[in-house]
Amino acid sequence: MMTGWVRIGLLLLGLSAVLAACAETELAVHNAKRFQAQPEPPPVPKGTYKVGKPYQIKNIWYYPRVDFSYDETGIASWYGPGFHGKRTANGEVYDQNALTAAHRTLPMPTMVQVTNLENGRSIRVRINDRGPFAHGRIIDLSKRGAELLGFLRQGTAKVRVQVLEGESRRLESQAKGLEPTPGAPPAVPVETVTVQQLPPVGGTAPAAPAPSAEPTRVAQASVLDASQASVPVAAEPLVTQRAVRATRLYVQAGAFTQIANAERMRARLSGLGNVQISRAVIGDNRFFRVRVGPLRSVEEADSMLNRLLYNGITNAKVVVE
Repeated sequence: MMTGWVRIGLLLLGLSAVLAACAETELAVHNAKRFQAQPEPPPVPKGTYKVGKPYQIKNIWYYPRVDFSYDETGIASWYGPGFHGKRTANGEVYDQNALTAAHRTLPMPTMVQVTNLENGRSIRVRINDRGPFAHGRIIDLSKRGAELLGFLRQGTAKVRVQVLEGESRRLESQAKGLEPTPGAPPAVPVETVTVQQLPPVGGTAPAAPAPSAEPTRVAQASVLDASQASVPVAAEPLVTQRAVRATRLYVQAGAFTQIANAERMRARLSGLGNVQISRAVIGDNRFFRVRVGPLRSVEEADSMLNRLLYNGITNAKVVVE
């Protein structure tokens, strides 16, 4: 027969084994949770290639179309915090820190060169959204684009917008999941980009760009948001500096092929100030453009544009020469 002390010892021994087993089980469960695969974040939506159908905003019709010869001057604006993280018109997620922009009629995506005519700074951005729908603006840049072009605080700038055909064709092919377009320029490697010290707004272009002491490698994604549309980027500065020339600001009421129609429009607008008829030849066509100006500021141009729109001249627009 076992004595009382022996029974107590056996009970204590059994209890220790049970406690050890529980601790081992708890450790195994903890480790299982620790090493359990975490769910992957949802993929970032990739934009689709989109031209779009004609649409109407504030009684004005817009007609999206492919136009590789697009080259226009006008007023740029920018948009940012209120739209950051939301979907763009072609299904991407808008990133105010990426080099993208909104345009009313160009296909999405399209690559364009945007030059600030007031300070000569020029960058390339990818069109992935529709807008701007404020009268008198031709492009809405991301916050980052406005920073690089030097008009973030100012809010607007006189700009020139030019479509880059080769890169735009590659963007189209990639967005459609196709092979690169035949005849498109070959891809070029991404290389180190040197940040340059640029003159202030209103300054003159430097005689020779001086590289910074600290070269910065700009990732492809920071230029074109490679997670959504991977496009090779040329090995050139992110911001280039171009010569600055004097510009004049007008509100154009219309462009006519017949001088008689232009004369009638000028007579209609005669009470608004200096109304001119200027001649222009585009391709094989000659146009007579009726313009009010030159105007002293963007604010004055906006006011004049609104007066023309209010009087039913829906084709009126702000132009820079």
